[in-house]
Amino acid sequence: MQRSIKSEYIKKIVIKVGTRLLTYKTGKLNLGIIEKLVRQMADLKNQGKDVILVSSGAVGAGIGRLGLKRKPVSIQEKQAVAAVGQGQLIQIYEKLFSEYGHIVAQVLLTREDLDNRKRYINSRNTLLHLLKFGAIPIINENDTISTDEIEFGDNDRLSALVATLIDADLLLILTDIDGLYTANPRHDPEASCIPFVEEITAEIKNFAGKTEEMLAKGGMITKIEAAEIVMASGIDMFIANGRQENIIKRILEGEITGTFFCSKQSHLRSRKRWIAFAQKSKGAIYIDHGAELALKGEGKSLLPAGIIKFKGTFLRGEMVSVYNPRGEEIARGLVNYSAEELHRITGCKSDEIKNILGYTGHKEVIHRDNLVLC
Repeated sequence: MQRSIKSEYIKKIVIKVGTRLLTYKTGKLNLGIIEKLVRQMADLKNQGKDVILVSSGAVGAGIGRLGLKRKPVSIQEKQAVAAVGQGQLIQIYEKLFSEYGHIVAQVLLTREDLDNRKRYINSRNTLLHLLKFGAIPIINENDTISTDEIEFGDNDRLSALVATLIDADLLLILTDIDGLYTANPRHDPEASCIPFVEEITAEIKNFAGKTEEMLAKGGMITKIEAAEIVMASGIDMFIANGRQENIIKRILEGEITGTFFCSKQSHLRSRKRWIAFAQKSKGAIYIDHGAELALKGEGKSLLPAGIIKFKGTFLRGEMVSVYNPRGEEIARGLVNYSAEELHRITGCKSDEIKNILGYTGHKEVIHRDNLVLC
């Protein structure tokens, strides 16, 4: 059954604005668009809602500040320009939000901040305290030391992880396209915008691939990946055109404009979100059919006897992906054994581990409490 959001139940909103929305074709910032978006976000704050902004545009701001005649090409150039632009971008946001009486706080994150459990919790506490103080956190990836966002445009994924990090009620991804289309509307007159998505299927991912070229960096496919994360975490999401008049206000008033991704009623708890989404997989474990049935059908832990082989170099406590005999990823979890240890006990029974390793270890390679099914 299709449904819309109810503004009165939305307290925390993460808003992601993309590079294509914030910049002109020259690469320089579109100050008119930024001003309109800031006014709408300031109005949300005036209503008593918490707003977290995930903003691209550091490279565009750097181009303008440095007076460059062309966009930077190499990763090193982009990082240097982003270093200049990030300060400029936060100054623009500071000036505009202050005109409406609101305080902003710059937060630069790297993937490692969310990959490490302690830093993940520290990041969460910092953001929640900023909200408690009434500030608007403005988040970007730390482009001067991280290449992933510059090269792959992964602020979509970052915004989804931030939404799960603070238990947001809504993720709003604003770009320069109306939503998810069945095909590229610039080339296919029969293409139509999909208003509702209740499940991320292979067909939905295929639609995203067809429209990917229309967007900056990661394109539509990274937005679908972001939707997978938040929907599994009980958070609704919109993809909408940020150039439409009062788009944020209209969505919060219940209008379905763009594509609405309905969250799942049964969703992952905070720690399992971190296991499933915040970390990079350090390896791959391949299991037999019996182990697959035990994990998926019976909710069991993964034992060494069900493991066929593994790939990668990982330590105890790191996250690995689990694949069935058909090569499909079915789970992710935190391993109780390093790759070196697992090499020695793969395929053995749990009561044989002590004799093989020479010390008492866990009977499970991945305990079910540390396992998330895909």
